[in-house]
Amino acid sequence: MNMVQNDRLIQVRTEMSRLGLDALIVRTEDPHCSEYPAEHWKFREYLSGFNGSAGVLVITKQHIGLWVDSRYYIQAEKQTRGISIEVFKDGMPGVPSYIDWLTYTLPSDSTCGIDGFTVPYAEYLKIEKKLADFGIKMEYVVNIIDELYLARTELPLDEVTEMDFSLNQKTRQEKLAQVREEMLKLNATHYLLSSLDDIAWLTNLRGTDVPYNPVFYAHMIITPTEEHLYINPHKLTSIISKRLDEDGIKVSLYDHFEKNVSNLPAGARVLYDPNKINARIVKALRDDTVKVEAPSVVEALKAVKTENEIKHITAAHVKDGVAIVNFLHWLQWAYATEELTELSVADKLLEFRKQQEGFLCESFGAISAFGENAASCHYAPTIETNTRIGDGFLLMDTGGQYVGGTTDITRTIAMGAIKDKQACVDYTLVLKGHIAVSRAIFPEGTHGSQLDTLARVFMWQNQIDFGHGTGHGVGFNLNVHEGPQRISKKDNGSEIKAGYVTTDEPGIYREGKWGVRIENVVVCKEVGQSEFGRFLGFYPITMCPIDKRPIVVEMLTQEEKEWLNDYHSIVYETLSPLVSEDVREWLKGATEAI
Repeated sequence: MNMVQNDRLIQVRTEMSRLGLDALIVRTEDPHCSEYPAEHWKFREYLSGFNGSAGVLVITKQHIGLWVDSRYYIQAEKQTRGISIEVFKDGMPGVPSYIDWLTYTLPSDSTCGIDGFTVPYAEYLKIEKKLADFGIKMEYVVNIIDELYLARTELPLDEVTEMDFSLNQKTRQEKLAQVREEMLKLNATHYLLSSLDDIAWLTNLRGTDVPYNPVFYAHMIITPTEEHLYINPHKLTSIISKRLDEDGIKVSLYDHFEKNVSNLPAGARVLYDPNKINARIVKALRDDTVKVEAPSVVEALKAVKTENEIKHITAAHVKDGVAIVNFLHWLQWAYATEELTELSVADKLLEFRKQQEGFLCESFGAISAFGENAASCHYAPTIETNTRIGDGFLLMDTGGQYVGGTTDITRTIAMGAIKDKQACVDYTLVLKGHIAVSRAIFPEGTHGSQLDTLARVFMWQNQIDFGHGTGHGVGFNLNVHEGPQRISKKDNGSEIKAGYVTTDEPGIYREGKWGVRIENVVVCKEVGQSEFGRFLGFYPITMCPIDKRPIVVEMLTQEEKEWLNDYHSIVYETLSPLVSEDVREWLKGATEAI
């Protein structure tokens, strides 16, 4: 495998020489800035062997570097062993960004290439400006992928489907009217839309083009009077084509989007989100058009879930809870009677999910990590790494796509005896951070970065921290990661609003030892108003016990104990009528008050 990777990198350098490039940046994204691209676009993985969902590969004539964030430090090192690639741990002290690295690696008058289809426009501008300051030119029309990605799979041709109206109760035309209201406020004549989940939400259509995300490859151009959907027409059934036509949505060929963008009329005021549209498309705009840059109008609309959507999302989490409780009951029995591995328990959980009505697929690749594997927080077991489960922590971060909602849950499960007291202390610190976020009451206008501190303060007091964010938005039978909200150290400028569905998932990771994470999905709601304004809070909709066995009870305050007991009471009341008598008896013990 490593020889194959090295041969591919040699081929890239040969092609770079032919094109006159001194460096090449290979990013993860597809032309829609997707987190999970289809196989058709996985060129970075093809070249490097690293299959994490984020990372940048940079190739020069003498060096090759792979930049990954804290989620993938360990995984990237393992997957690139034996390959002439240096892993850079982005965010660590003294580690340069890949852009800075290029500025002191390349001499002035060098040319750096990138496929403009695979980089968000905002990111491209940062790269271009930084390199220009050092006399390095950028070339954004680079398409090495077609030449070198042998046996490349075609773009999916699966048909799209239409959501049942009862699930969201908003028509396409109602949603488009909301978008046009926002366009009017921004004085925009055209709106370019490439984000797949935004398009799926706006059109009330779903697809299977991207793993785990029920979306389809398409672009849109919206004007005050027209909507153009750029899609392979073979993906549309005759019924859906007719309904789109009745709604005034004109269907154009997917490959014609760039050309039609370049032909927009002089003086057009073109709206787009520079973080959600690729550089190649924005560069296609004529010089005499006016660029109107703003955060995604559609993302902001779809993030605030309606009461009807929350009802269905909550029901999906109840189904998911039944599946996971059945799994946990089975796990307790199976651990004592058979040999278990990371892959076998992940397969068993998927089996229980498939028994639930309305289950479609997983919402992301299962993270089933035992012992030290869980220290890599986005570890995904493979046949080569599959580890037998013994005494210790089993971390399972999984999720499901249901007809009525998307789920995401993490539980760290004590398997057998937990012999290291520090592991239990870490577990309790994570639980305290999780409870602090879930119990939070905060004034309207509060940003996720302000709430993030609640998840970490107990860890900081023990000189412990974690590298990932505390929470992300979750879609409505859409992407498991959605914006604009985030609970994270880094402020992205977005406040937490009523109607947002967000995760609460602090963790602690000790390389070579264990990883701990506890995650629920929570809904933001108004909790009251006073002379100081409107106040918001969270309530959990994930229905599953939190393992009590590793808790160092004396570390919890009375308020934290009450929260856990109240949560477990709700879990039992909700799920006990829906499971068998044996599982109900297990659930009763798992949710007993501490």
